[in-house]
Amino acid sequence: MVNRVSKGLGAVALAAACWTGVDAGSPAQGPPTTPPVRPAVGAAAPSPAAAAATHGATVKQYCVTCHNDRAKTGGLSLEGLDIAGAAQSPDVWEKVVRKVRVGMMPPQGMPQFDRTTRQALVSYLTTSLDRAAAARPDPGRKLVHRLNRAEYANAVRDLLGLEVDPAALLPPDDSAYGFDNVADVLGISPVLLERYISAAGQVSALAVGDPEIGVASETFRVRQDQSQDRHVEGLPLGTVGGMLAKTTLPLDGEYVIQAKLFRTNLGAMRGLEYPHQIEVTVDGARVHLASFGGDADFKASLANPTVAGDDVDGRTRVRVKLPAGPHEIGVAFIERAPTQNSWRLQPFVRSSHDTFDPTGYPHIDVFTVTGPYNGTGPGDTPSRRQIFSCRPATAAEEEPCARRIVSTLVRRAYRGMDTAEDLQRLMAFYATGRKAGNFERGVQLALQRMLASAKFVLRIERDPANAAVGSVYRISDLELASRLSFFLWSSIPDDQLLKVAASGRLRQPEVLKLETRRMLADPKAQALVTNFAGQWLYLRNLKNMVPLSTTFVDFDDNLRRALAQESSLFFQSIVQEDRNVLDLMTADYTFVNERLAKHYGIDNVYGSHFRRVTLADDARRGLLGKGAVLMVSSHTDRTSPVVRGKWVLDNLLSAPPPPMPNNVPPLDESAPVGAKVMTMRERLEKHRANPVCASCHRIMDPIGFAMENFDAVGAWRAREGGTFGSDIDASGVLLDGTPINGVSSLRQALLRDPEIFVATVVEKLMIYSLGRGVSAADMPTVRAVVRNSARQNYRFSSIVDGIVASGAFQMRKAAEPESE
Repeated sequence: MVNRVSKGLGAVALAAACWTGVDAGSPAQGPPTTPPVRPAVGAAAPSPAAAAATHGATVKQYCVTCHNDRAKTGGLSLEGLDIAGAAQSPDVWEKVVRKVRVGMMPPQGMPQFDRTTRQALVSYLTTSLDRAAAARPDPGRKLVHRLNRAEYANAVRDLLGLEVDPAALLPPDDSAYGFDNVADVLGISPVLLERYISAAGQVSALAVGDPEIGVASETFRVRQDQSQDRHVEGLPLGTVGGMLAKTTLPLDGEYVIQAKLFRTNLGAMRGLEYPHQIEVTVDGARVHLASFGGDADFKASLANPTVAGDDVDGRTRVRVKLPAGPHEIGVAFIERAPTQNSWRLQPFVRSSHDTFDPTGYPHIDVFTVTGPYNGTGPGDTPSRRQIFSCRPATAAEEEPCARRIVSTLVRRAYRGMDTAEDLQRLMAFYATGRKAGNFERGVQLALQRMLASAKFVLRIERDPANAAVGSVYRISDLELASRLSFFLWSSIPDDQLLKVAASGRLRQPEVLKLETRRMLADPKAQALVTNFAGQWLYLRNLKNMVPLSTTFVDFDDNLRRALAQESSLFFQSIVQEDRNVLDLMTADYTFVNERLAKHYGIDNVYGSHFRRVTLADDARRGLLGKGAVLMVSSHTDRTSPVVRGKWVLDNLLSAPPPPMPNNVPPLDESAPVGAKVMTMRERLEKHRANPVCASCHRIMDPIGFAMENFDAVGAWRAREGGTFGSDIDASGVLLDGTPINGVSSLRQALLRDPEIFVATVVEKLMIYSLGRGVSAADMPTVRAVVRNSARQNYRFSSIVDGIVASGAFQMRKAAEPESE
């Protein structure tokens, strides 16, 4: 809602003031000495030489045949490496552990060792590697960490009590290792710096309520494939279609709300055949009701569709006085009695399937909120209540009050790392704004400077002054508080966490555990669902999936949003109820509304709200039965056993297949005229006849075929190609020789060694929590967290506790000497 340019300082001048070395160069906090390192894992008894010889012979017999200096299959050679000295080459042997444990090595067609030998080899290697890591821990060294746009928005919310749309302020962030909070790819460019400075100006103006904010428009678009003949959750009962949008109005004043209805490809407005009513609500209260449609409008549309459509759009426009602050604005249709809708043929579930037919249900296309007009002041908003902790009654009280406000905000904004110099710098900006305007203008400019500061936008951890080069040291309590809050909340620490950290008690194991559990129970831990699970499971990709409408004629945005909500609620239940993380694979419950229940074939579920149901179908259990997962691992027109197999290997087993070679031919999608249409299995068998393709497909395809009973949008099917198609063959053999037939047997096979899946969860959480990729040096920590959480039935909180207590999370490696 803000379209003004920041005043007081130009963007370039503000950039120079905000991002100079003096701003980020405050001394590191915390003890300068290096405390004793607590081993991440327990040391095991040394293996006898006989064990080393036995396992060395196993490697030589089954592995060196391909992985030698001459062949270097997969770019790996084990020839000349002594297994007794595995700790000297952890990168190599951790690769061996990862591949051997899940049965990817030795590959099919080569001599195989039995399960006992496999487990013994893995146990020997991991014991050796864990012992070496305990003796010489390496917590890694994370780079300077820029807040990504989700973290920036959350920090603004918690600092100022202001909800902002990060997509409107900042560009998308790059990702690495599956997450967009990895420091390595969160760089700063001059253009991005300008965007952060611009965002600081817009946020500070909106938070304070700058009276000079100009008129601006905010547009909300309803997806074209949304069915608008049913109730949308959050909108008043008795309405159908439309949209509920959240916005923050900057000033008390008048705002224009304008809805526009969907028009066909030929320019005719749909739905004028019968009379309808459209309702505009603000915070649940009706502010406008407009009628349209019927004989007069329909005849006018036949005569001149453009003029008739413009006339109807004009009736939906309303100008209303609204107070500043957050509001929920809804636009929807009043539901008509079903008897008023007569259909000669059964309609599609998706009401917007035909984009040419002007008859049928009307659909809202977009609506805009424009203002403020005749603004009367900033009002009493949550952000103003949070910012202005005092109100000066006289001119003499202004400077002390401003200092109190700024010092309170900067402590939170800089995560307890603020200094006297920081406060002095911000008060100088206050003085500039006060001189050019008034008290509130001064606070606004100081706030703008604060939000544009490197100390706010960047998470900087500094080596203690006396840290030896390459040494390992424990980070300060305040730095630990910041790591913890961005892990669990994707946001800044709250006052309680900062208070505990400032007292020096946060590093105490019991105190740290209590704070971790408190934060997991806080609603802000929803960030683990939206940011962690959303990226780990590819759920963020769902909004970009647009299935081919001629193949999936009933798919609509209502189902897309229901699939996303189901997965979010499911993962949230694991976190909030502190369940065993294996329930992610085996839970016999899910969350559905009426639209999703019909898609899954679940009876007796009505209404738009979600409720928890027990699954009678074993195939729907856990992640493998979630429609969102099945959809993001498919193509838009068909399933893909390859993509689904790769998804399982990447995200459930943490054992990705080798990269695809450059010379791999595409899958043949064509069929000769008059020939039988090949099934997906037949097409892939033809594809695998190429030796270049066969090696990778042997890994992925059996997994994907086990899930073939689910179509590309997650619906169950018994036949491929419809009623007259071929029966689904969901059988296969995994790399380790395990036969499977369908998704239930696949799930059982994946959980035969449950520690593999738990280790994947731990590894993904570690990447997300540390903001960096995990290396061979981190795998002993992963295994230690898995072992310790097993004593607590793999509860989600026990895994989080283990990561937070680890050396990788609490420690850091000092800078290495620069190479010449």
